[in-house]
Amino acid sequence: MAEEKTHRVTDVDTLKALGHPLRIKIYRALFVAGTATASQLADQVGEAVSLVSYHLRKLASHGIIEEAKDGRGDARERWWQPVSTVISTRDEDWRDEPERVAVHTAVSRLYAHQRTEMYDAYLDSKESWDDGWRNSAFASEYLLALTSDELRRLGAEINEVIEKWRAHGKAARESGDTQGRENVAAHLYGFPFLI
Repeated sequence: MAEEKTHRVTDVDTLKALGHPLRIKIYRALFVAGTATASQLADQVGEAVSLVSYHLRKLASHGIIEEAKDGRGDARERWWQPVSTVISTRDEDWRDEPERVAVHTAVSRLYAHQRTEMYDAYLDSKESWDDGWRNSAFASEYLLALTSDELRRLGAEINEVIEKWRAHGKAARESGDTQGRENVAAHLYGFPFLI
């Protein structure tokens, strides 16, 4: 992956490009791999190489991924890598026009749905994980009484903790410490609600 940075998406076309269910899966697989070819990613997502290649080019045209700069591959085989460490959207960037609101809401729902599918897949397969993983996995719900500023600060603190552990895992893998190390998803939401 390139440098450590956040790509804050603010344009509708890029958000629409990221809002395709297969592209989300391809991007997620590429992010985990760091670099990969279309054929490697096609194996991971269970789709044809030509279809995955198309979606990779679409993501690249919006600056989400790029050809890997480490000299891998040749004219027949392109290696790809994510451009950013984090892709984010902020609600405040999407309130100015009804179309932008609708696109942001639809894409946010799609991501929430895929995250639920990921957790459902874990629940369906958890018997195949050893006790160490099963005892470490967690799901929690906390109901808090906060102001909007306090919720923002809570989110920033949680992001700092996640970033610390993301960097730790990346450094460990890069140093060869891979024994017992798996990909882990941590999905977090913080929002107001009414009873």
